[in-house]
Amino acid sequence: MLSLTIVVLVTVAAGFIVWANDKRHAKYGMGLPAGVATAVGALSWIIFMAAGFGYQPGLTWIPWVLPMVLGTVAAAGAAIYLGRTRAHYDTLRLTAALKL
Repeated sequence: MLSLTIVVLVTVAAGFIVWANDKRHAKYGMGLPAGVATAVGALSWIIFMAAGFGYQPGLTWIPWVLPMVLGTVAAAGAAIYLGRTRAHYDTLRLTAALKL
C-alpha cells in the first residue's frame, strides 16, 4: 500500500507541474491533469499488482516506477489535447461572435 500512496502523490504532483508548464492552462481546469495522472497511475498500479509484478524478484520496480511514468505521460497528453482543442473552439466562437 505504501507504493500506491507514493504513486498517487507523485502523479498528483506531476499533474500540477504539467498544468503549470502548459501555456494554454487557462483553457481547462487546474485539477484536470492531476486527476488524469492520478487515475492512470492508480489504475496501472492496481493492474500491475494484480498481475503479480510486485512480488517477483527483479520486477518489483514495475509497480513503483511505471505507473508514475504512465500517469505523467497521460497528464501531458490530456493537457496538450485539451489545450489545443479548447483554444481552437474558443477561436472559432470568438470569430463567429465578431462576425455578428
